[in-house]
Amino acid sequence: MWPSEVPIARRTDLARTAPPASRTGTRARGTIWIDLDNSPHVPFFAPILDRLHGRGFETVVTARDCFQVRELADLFHLRYTLIGRHSGKNRWRKLAGLCRRACQLVPAVFETKPDLAVSHCSRAQLIVAAMLGIPSLFIGDYEFATAWAFVQPRWMLTPDVIPRSAVGCDPRRVLQYPGIKEDVYVPRFRPDPRIRRQLGLDEEDLVVTIRPPANEAHYYNPESDVLFNAVVERLSRIAAVRLVALPRNDKQADALRARWPDLFADGRIRIPGAAVDGLNLIWHSDLVVSGGGTMNREAAALDVPVYSTFRGRIGAVDRYLSASGRLVLLECVEDVQRTMRVARRARPAVPAVRDGGALDIIVAHIARVMESTCAAANRQVAS
Repeated sequence: MWPSEVPIARRTDLARTAPPASRTGTRARGTIWIDLDNSPHVPFFAPILDRLHGRGFETVVTARDCFQVRELADLFHLRYTLIGRHSGKNRWRKLAGLCRRACQLVPAVFETKPDLAVSHCSRAQLIVAAMLGIPSLFIGDYEFATAWAFVQPRWMLTPDVIPRSAVGCDPRRVLQYPGIKEDVYVPRFRPDPRIRRQLGLDEEDLVVTIRPPANEAHYYNPESDVLFNAVVERLSRIAAVRLVALPRNDKQADALRARWPDLFADGRIRIPGAAVDGLNLIWHSDLVVSGGGTMNREAAALDVPVYSTFRGRIGAVDRYLSASGRLVLLECVEDVQRTMRVARRARPAVPAVRDGGALDIIVAHIARVMESTCAAANRQVAS
């Protein structure tokens, strides 16, 4: 999912959320700190937060101001504290920005004294947790981006298609869940048919949602841009096709407009003027082409035809989706011509339900880790 359609509200209060007494009947069983470091983390953690509150846990949520994180957090009505922002593309600026955000997180986290730190690949949280002695649970679905030599989480949590040996962590500390991370929130999705009209699209239009490569990410490979450009050139020559582009930031949006001014002028490419619900846009598209992981996997989870222009190291999750026919990996420009099937999709009224229990199992893992952490702390105090 991507930007919301609600007004942006910057949170300045300390975002601590206790479980409703009416739901649990008991006081909180401890405090869990969740850090939202990137936009896909918001829809992922929203149902997890609901379940944790239902189990009686208190939560503290921090969020980084980048890639529509705060807009999505507002869309999901999350209570959060906005701390830090994206530092740009340069490797040294990234490292400096990481250290700066870690330092910014310390005062807020020190004040709330959480019992457990949980994130989906937030390195800033991992650093702070190590500094303050907070046990950490690091969730990841791309094995090539999870291991750090100088600081390790207490536990890792990954999809079970990733071998424990590939994670770079003590296999005894690796927990797993079935399916993919998008299975946590996609089963809750309900389509809104107004999306095409809101974007100025007709029902007979062949709608392709495109997302450029993450060219500021550490895993970026310039070959991804070559493929993405070839995709746009091919699709723009098909009269019925309308491209809906979801750039990652204003700089990327400006680059798209500068490269294809004629396509923007005649409406063959458009960027939504207001923020949209990404799952709903994917559902009402005929196919999806993206240079990133989450949007591809969201389309796969919704059974929408999807093609990946990602040219970094292919992780186990994408290999699993490719082998099962739910994701097509484009490897060269020739694949854009011979592999992509551009056709209208027979869209059912509602998505097929594919719920393998990922949400329940993830929440159970977090709860068990939290309980063992609190029990160990109590034993230490007693001794």
